[in-house]
Amino acid sequence: MKKVILSLVLATAASLSFAQTNFIKTPKGGQYAIIKQGNGTKVKQGDVITFQFTQKTDKDSLLGSSYQMGKPAMVQVQPSKNVADLMEVFPLLSVNDSALVRVPTDSIFAGHEESRPPFLPKGSYLNFTIKVDKVQSLEEAMAERNVAMEKTRAEQATLAAKMRGLEIPSMNKYIADNKLSPATTASGLKYVIVQPATGPKPLPGDTLLVNYAGRTLEGKLFDSSIESVAKAGGLNQPGRNYEPIKFVVGNSEVIRGWDEGLLLMNEGSKATLIIPSALAYGERGGGEEIKPYSPLVFDVELVKVIKGVHKPAKPAVAAKKPASKKPAAKKAVAKKKVTRK
Repeated sequence: MKKVILSLVLATAASLSFAQTNFIKTPKGGQYAIIKQGNGTKVKQGDVITFQFTQKTDKDSLLGSSYQMGKPAMVQVQPSKNVADLMEVFPLLSVNDSALVRVPTDSIFAGHEESRPPFLPKGSYLNFTIKVDKVQSLEEAMAERNVAMEKTRAEQATLAAKMRGLEIPSMNKYIADNKLSPATTASGLKYVIVQPATGPKPLPGDTLLVNYAGRTLEGKLFDSSIESVAKAGGLNQPGRNYEPIKFVVGNSEVIRGWDEGLLLMNEGSKATLIIPSALAYGERGGGEEIKPYSPLVFDVELVKVIKGVHKPAKPAVAAKKPASKKPAAKKAVAKKKVTRK
């Protein structure tokens, strides 16, 4: 925080010197002045530069700042298309250079004055302070970006593995505390059929009507399609129509734990699904009630199965017997008699 404040103070101090600076005019009408020579690598077309900036009005009102964003800006230097893109100025700078840049707002809003905001009146300037931190080739920048992305992915994977490892003890504790004996699928879904039924089993593509109540492992009710359950759990759902939810199973319209668990049930049956976060809302969570990496418990009732249109399974094709490999009959070749003269 101190570093950000110091940078903003320095940028403000630099902006105060705009009026006393002798600017050089660019071909497109911008103005620039080097306020500190860095003597580093020269910027050239095609390079990717990393730089800090502030953007202010003539009245010193701050419009934007990389310091406020918490990270420097990056851009590939290309031929200038307009005075506001600063591409005329970047090739004039080197690493560690600091510069003041003025962009006439009359050039920016030429042809569409209706877009001009009141804080940028005619004859005014956009005033930039720029400090170049790094210059790289496009290949170097891409390689650095890829390394950073791989590092981030590895860190996320490590965190996910750690958090999912913590889920197992908490799920086991919930099962023990509630004296459950669930079956477990290959994906990690745990389920208990608490009320068996003999109705039809759904297939992927069928439409289901399902009543449910969803809770965290701590017992916090976060959703229910049953009014009495919602009221008993202190759940406020204004405007909610309390009726079974309707969806196509196996079509990713619900969380994966539902798609998998409901295919194990019969119409009319009830079950408790204990769903690991990987089959629920994962690392993102689901709002305030469902934190990232939260296993969930759903009491579900498969009210009705409406059969969908299922593609018939392709009949198995009998393998053809390989043809017997009989040696091909040799054709007799008639020998021509050679007549000698």
